[in-house]
Amino acid sequence: MNEETAIVYNVTSKVSEAIVDAWLTWMKTEHISDLIGTGCFTGATMLRLLEEDDTEGPTYTVQYFANSKGLYNRYIEQYAEEMRKRAFEKWGNQFIGFRSVMLVVN
Repeated sequence: MNEETAIVYNVTSKVSEAIVDAWLTWMKTEHISDLIGTGCFTGATMLRLLEEDDTEGPTYTVQYFANSKGLYNRYIEQYAEEMRKRAFEKWGNQFIGFRSVMLVVN
């Protein structure tokens, strides 16, 4: 894989109904811009998953766009731990997240 190949860093979160409105506001006004502010990503798109079981709360995904695998790696090495810590300190176990990394092929 070429280091200059675009990468999508996808973070999927199942959010407790009790915090969903405040969590969405935080994501839109702080967290997403903090990640973009690292300089590792050029932008992001937030989506809500449909056709999912929402009994424990809705599921959202944020796709962060990096121009290279090297920039993604820099985020993971220098910033990811702190960003995850902040989210956990703020929301505790009221959300569950998992991450995946995708290669842009078009």
